[in-house]
Amino acid sequence: MSDEDLRGRVTREGIRIYDDADFAGMHAAGQVAAQILDDIAPFVQVGVTTGELDERITAMVDESGTTSATIGYRGYQHASCISVNHVVCHGIPGNKALKDGDILNIDVTVIKDGWFGDTSRMYVAGKLPRKAERLIQVTHDALMLGIEAAKPGNTFGDIGHAIQTYVEAQRMSVVRDFCGHGLGRVFHAPPNVLHYGRKGSGPVLEEGMFFTIEPMVNLGRAETKVLSDDWTAVTRDKSMSAQFEHSIGIKADGAEIFTLSPGGIFHPTY
Repeated sequence: MSDEDLRGRVTREGIRIYDDADFAGMHAAGQVAAQILDDIAPFVQVGVTTGELDERITAMVDESGTTSATIGYRGYQHASCISVNHVVCHGIPGNKALKDGDILNIDVTVIKDGWFGDTSRMYVAGKLPRKAERLIQVTHDALMLGIEAAKPGNTFGDIGHAIQTYVEAQRMSVVRDFCGHGLGRVFHAPPNVLHYGRKGSGPVLEEGMFFTIEPMVNLGRAETKVLSDDWTAVTRDKSMSAQFEHSIGIKADGAEIFTLSPGGIFHPTY
């Protein structure tokens, strides 16, 4: 990757500061990923397998003229991660058919003109159970509170604190084994964006930082384990888990969300 591809300075913590012109590239990539998640929604139905959903997503990526960031990434072979019920993240699409009341997170990352658009959201097959509905709502609200805290002069600890205090006040837990990350012309970069923390801790946010916020919230305890496939992370107590993810950039007045749903359907009950 050339120096021109990675223009802008880097903070002492290794966080790249992008130029104003770079926001357009991130917005374009983010909107492709968000549109794919809009378009897959009608196909999330009882009896459909997660593998069938991934096949449709793969076709949508191809039709959009972009490239999947996940196919071939560390040996991964799918255009999406699909995490059902107690799967926290990195669920591998396969032959599992969705049942009535299943909730699932679908995570998609595309590369458009060298920029990475990364987003995930929740879906439901059939009728949404009440306890799952509340989990999804709390997780969505936690993400938005984290984004609200993402503004120049605040710290990354402020983001994590906003998420953690809200979730724990709802008697749920924040997963600590996985976090958000910097991105731009690379998939994963500094900083690690923790979804818990102390106010005032961590690097100070500056204009031009690009990163994801993607809290994972469990109905039960926070502990997770990774299965023998080396990808699928599940809750240790088999409690239900939910996640939402946006990619954002920091501007003078706060965060620009690159991955807003074009159809306004980021939340499954909206």
